[in-house]
Amino acid sequence: MSEITPELVEHLANLARIGLTPEEVQSLTGELGAIVDSVAKVSEVATPDVPATSHPIPLVNVFRPDVPGETVTTEQALAMAPEHDGSRFKVSAILGEEQ
Repeated sequence: MSEITPELVEHLANLARIGLTPEEVQSLTGELGAIVDSVAKVSEVATPDVPATSHPIPLVNVFRPDVPGETVTTEQALAMAPEHDGSRFKVSAILGEEQ
C-alpha cells in the first residue's frame, strides 16, 4: 500500500501553488496512491534482465525513402504571385507599424 496521505497531497499542492478543496485532497490522495502502487508493481518485475522498452510492439519506419525530386525554380514559384520583388513574395504587413 502507498504512503500517500492527505497531508502529503496538501504539502505537494502548496509547493506547486495549487489551491485544493478538501474534497479534491481526498480524491487526489486515492488517485495518487493508486499511481504509486502501480509503479511499485511494475518496479517489482522490472529487473535488470528485462530490457527497457518504449512500446510493447517493435515499430519500424513506414515512410518511403527520401529521394530528391523535381522542384520549381524561384522564377516559377514567383510567376503567379500577386506581388514579388524578384526573389521573395511580397505580402501586406499584418502587425502594423511596430515591425
